Amino acid sequence: MLNQIKNDLQKLGNPKLAKILSRFFKMGKGEYGYGDVFLGIKVGPQRKIVKKYSQATLKDLQKLLSSKIHEERLTSLFILIDKYKKADEKNKKEVVDFYLKNTKNINNWDLIDLSAGKILGNYLLEKDKSILYKLAKSNSVWERRIAIISTFEFIRNNKFESTLKISEMLLEDKHDLVHKAVGWMLREIGKRNQAVEEKFLKKHCKKMPRTMLRYAIERFDESKRKYYLSK
Repeated sequence: MLNQIKNDLQKLGNPKLAKILSRFFKMGKGEYGYGDVFLGIKVGPQRKIVKKYSQATLKDLQKLLSSKIHEERLTSLFILIDKYKKADEKNKKEVVDFYLKNTKNINNWDLIDLSAGKILGNYLLEKDKSILYKLAKSNSVWERRIAIISTFEFIRNNKFESTLKISEMLLEDKHDLVHKAVGWMLREIGKRNQAVEEKFLKKHCKKMPRTMLRYAIERFDESKRKYYLSK
């Protein structure tokens, strides 16, 4: 099955799109995506593969997720999400443990954004959140992004505490990808309860990285955006 998945992805590859994606995902030397390899496949066709290979084993997915090819890693995560959705509580935990064991391979922002909330966030919705706080303290930018993006599932359920706590932990983070993620999650809180977001902003806006702040206030009216940016 593993070889069939790889072959199907190879057939979908588009060299012109691969070049565009390589620039978009910062694959130059010294950039965050350095070493990644793209076949040039849009997300939609990869999602269709999930239906065909939903019975792939975790052993197969481990090999895919360890690949240098970006689309193989993303496809493995789409299949993993499908497994998680269909699993009982015991098997959900197995999927989550697998996900956490492989954070080093979930190493670009799209891989995280398309999977963290659906697997880790969903699993922890009514459980202890300490693993997220541990990830938020990680030396890995990807684990820190997983920590904050996982809380999107909590936000969808109007549970904001963990997002706010992790956002506070990441206020002095040095990486732009974390700034954007935190700002995005704060903005999502604001869509549901602007008063909660503004309480956080009034307390922290002066020391927030500008990118984080700009993302957080993106949906505010112009006068309110100017107010926070002038702080």
